[in-house]
Amino acid sequence: MSKFNTPTKARAAAVGPIKTKAKTAPTVEGGIGHLRDARSELFLLAVTNMVGESTFYETGKARDSRFVKLVRKLAIKDPEWVAGMLAWLRSPEANMRSAALVGAAEYVHARLEAGLHGDNRHVIASVLQRADEPGEMLAYWLATYGRPIPKPIKRGIGDAATLLYNERSLLKHDTDSHGIRFGDVLDLLHPIPKGTWQSDLFRYAIDRRHNRENAIPESLPMVTTNTIFKTYTPLYVDHLAKNGTLADKLAEAGMTWEQLGSYGPWTAARWEAMIPSMGYMALLRNLRNFDQAGVSNKVAAEIAAKLADPDEVARSRQLPMRFLSAYKAVPSLRWAWPLEQALDHSLTNIPKLSGRTLILVDTSTSMQDPFSKDGTLMRWDAAALFGIALAARCADADIVSYSSTRMYYGDPIGARTKVFDRPRGESVLKSVERWKTGGWFLGGGTDTAPAVQRHFAGHDRVVLLTDEQAGSVVDPGSVLPERTPLYTWNLAGYKVAHTEAGKFRHTVGGLTDAGFRLIPLLESSRNGTWPWRDGAQAA
Repeated sequence: MSKFNTPTKARAAAVGPIKTKAKTAPTVEGGIGHLRDARSELFLLAVTNMVGESTFYETGKARDSRFVKLVRKLAIKDPEWVAGMLAWLRSPEANMRSAALVGAAEYVHARLEAGLHGDNRHVIASVLQRADEPGEMLAYWLATYGRPIPKPIKRGIGDAATLLYNERSLLKHDTDSHGIRFGDVLDLLHPIPKGTWQSDLFRYAIDRRHNRENAIPESLPMVTTNTIFKTYTPLYVDHLAKNGTLADKLAEAGMTWEQLGSYGPWTAARWEAMIPSMGYMALLRNLRNFDQAGVSNKVAAEIAAKLADPDEVARSRQLPMRFLSAYKAVPSLRWAWPLEQALDHSLTNIPKLSGRTLILVDTSTSMQDPFSKDGTLMRWDAAALFGIALAARCADADIVSYSSTRMYYGDPIGARTKVFDRPRGESVLKSVERWKTGGWFLGGGTDTAPAVQRHFAGHDRVVLLTDEQAGSVVDPGSVLPERTPLYTWNLAGYKVAHTEAGKFRHTVGGLTDAGFRLIPLLESSRNGTWPWRDGAQAA
């Protein structure tokens, strides 16, 4: 039996990008904790922060204020790092929209206030990826800082407007539900059009914002067709559906499913005409509606093929939890397999891990905290999803749900745990469903270190999925052998860490699987780097 050439002993020490300071601090629950450096605190907050949303331990206002202060501080001290993070935050990999927009606006304001110029325009443009976002950025700036609007803000938003504004995006996003319309952006910022057709589009957007009934330019045929379509009655729409021409009419008019929904109750015929023009996210959101309207199996098969297509999944920028949410919402089993495939495609960064892995999922009450106001998915849903998905990639894995009864019931043992047995071949979505129905969401307090201690049995690595706010006075890293890697997957972005970062003690975070790719990097003795700086190696 080898004594030295084992995965743990042969591994050289490597460090991850998330750092803690020497100074300790209590967690929100009063347990032992460690302060992070500013970069680490900002990164973990950015990848978990739904702007304006409160969490179990932190109000939305306090959370947003902490985010803004960190961005502004580092925009002066470390501008290149912040600019890289903000662009990555809005990329398909992270897909955090609101945090990226707020961060970019605050980055530029802080630098202009300090008299620092250069690259500000580029940072604004880099986070604006969808046609409604120039208006979002402008609305945030005006509400926060008012006028005058600085040139870098004007030019950065203008660059994005020129890139993103076209007939289809005008019809989809320039609606009365927005306070700042396309015409407002164009009126205030005067971006340079990239051709005659866009010059006509800009003029038309301004005219319709001011209710000027000027003729639609000939260079905008989709806008013209859309205007004509809106004169149709529901009876005539059903006539087009019956004779098989509605799908073409909808495509030519750039009609969205939201617009067609104003024509009265949905029928299978209307949906089947609309579906070819619908984007990936729209399909995902409406699976239940398709079933309720009685969409045919033939059309359902076409939808399923699109949902399960890896290229479509990549282009859709959907977070893995979106597929879990869709699975939980649909009544029909015909969507189960394509959603399972789609989820698997969205988790492509999860590596295959050799050896034995202990995965501990925090299901304390604070993890029963919704990501957003609709409350459809909780942090512990994400923790269970990522934990089970990681286990599916491991050669040998033990999955444990843990919390604590000590805080509420005076249990002297501390940790409350429940082992999850996952049959070979069981789908990730089925496992997550069984996790919920079988009672693995435990509730109560959080005792991480005792849970680690109870279930560690010579594993090659330990992965914790948690908000880190444990009540234990013991550092969970201290109960493991020094050279056994401990990976903390932070799902909330609170200020205080539950363990000291360093060699063999690493933290990753976010609502996607991207952090998992750090595990093989670190275990091959290379230092981890920030995700927008891939390729940096240990010295």
